[in-house]
Amino acid sequence: MAEEREAAEALVTDLQKKVTESFEVFDHENNKTVDVREIGTIIRSLGCCPTEGELHDMLAEVEEEEPTGFIRFEKFLPMMTKVLLERRYRPIAEDVLQRAFEVLDEKKKGFLTKEELIKYMTEEGEPFTQEEMEEMISAAVDPDKNIVPYKDYVSMMVVDY
Repeated sequence: MAEEREAAEALVTDLQKKVTESFEVFDHENNKTVDVREIGTIIRSLGCCPTEGELHDMLAEVEEEEPTGFIRFEKFLPMMTKVLLERRYRPIAEDVLQRAFEVLDEKKKGFLTKEELIKYMTEEGEPFTQEEMEEMISAAVDPDKNIVPYKDYVSMMVVDY
């Protein structure tokens, strides 16, 4: 029993250290606060992939009663530690991503065109912003052929935790 408790405490300590390190990267004033607009980046750097709606809910949990535009570390740390312990907002598995691209590739070509990618990512589901789309295009599209060879792209997207 004591060994299990020690292992659990070590896990919490390790997670809190990771959260602290990620938060500190964006704490430019070294005052234990970060701009609310940076929280999504911090959360994603910790291996979580919440939707925009889920991110909004997480922000609501840690924002001040009177929003200041900043999130305090003392509120962020317990919320984020709990999220990591519960393994919430895990990234999608590689095989699931692969199948999603295959569904979009109706002719089974093994790739999507840049235009198809833009259409699917901006007109379906939770649409990408212009900035997100530009970032995805720069990473996914083969500039010489103007296509997304999605098997390669999926392998690049998947992060092992």
